[in-house]
Amino acid sequence: MISMHWSHRWVLGAALAALLALGGRAFLTPAAADAPPPAGTERAVFAGGCFWGMELVFDNVRGVVRATPGFAGGSAATAHYEIVSTGTTHHAESVEVVYDPRVVSYQQLLQVYFRVAHDPTELDRQGPDEGTQYRSTVFYANDAQRAQAQAAIAQLTAQHVFPAPVVTTLEPLHGFYPAEAYHLHYAVRHPDDPYIVVNDLPKLAHLRAAYPQLTKPQQAAIR
Repeated sequence: MISMHWSHRWVLGAALAALLALGGRAFLTPAAADAPPPAGTERAVFAGGCFWGMELVFDNVRGVVRATPGFAGGSAATAHYEIVSTGTTHHAESVEVVYDPRVVSYQQLLQVYFRVAHDPTELDRQGPDEGTQYRSTVFYANDAQRAQAQAAIAQLTAQHVFPAPVVTTLEPLHGFYPAEAYHLHYAVRHPDDPYIVVNDLPKLAHLRAAYPQLTKPQQAAIR
């Protein structure tokens, strides 16, 4: 990630204005403690640019037990930030979402992923963050997830939701590797970082404005 870049054009405007009106930190929800997930939870893995923002968005979705930044698509041996950043390992910066399907469905998570968490029309990049490690990919854990992701893409395409084609790929999930500790909850711990202010807070504002029924109650930020 670079220090600062333009946010997705489709989450700016009214959503950002709402964020600023309420005070950016009020939007940040402390993530769940890193503990074994409760029985009955499921997991989903999504890639779509910098994992700081992806984690922040999904951590604020009702029914999500935790969202963990990490890497998928490559081997365990090279699943380290400095190596992945070379763009040669086939990993993508990803987020593992552990969720309670009784509260939020995989289909609803896909809706948040495609419409809030990133721009699915950008190929091998998000904004000026360039490289295959920033690609838009759904890593499916089973046939049901693959079918739902395919259906979501088909619907977005048929409805012409975006002005450009959806370029999200579907890849089988062979492993997810958590990122280094300093990446965990980065946006919550560094709410004044220009990168977070410009790129990630607007996404959270968009989530709260567009999908209030899917959003956790607002809490004070972790300092």
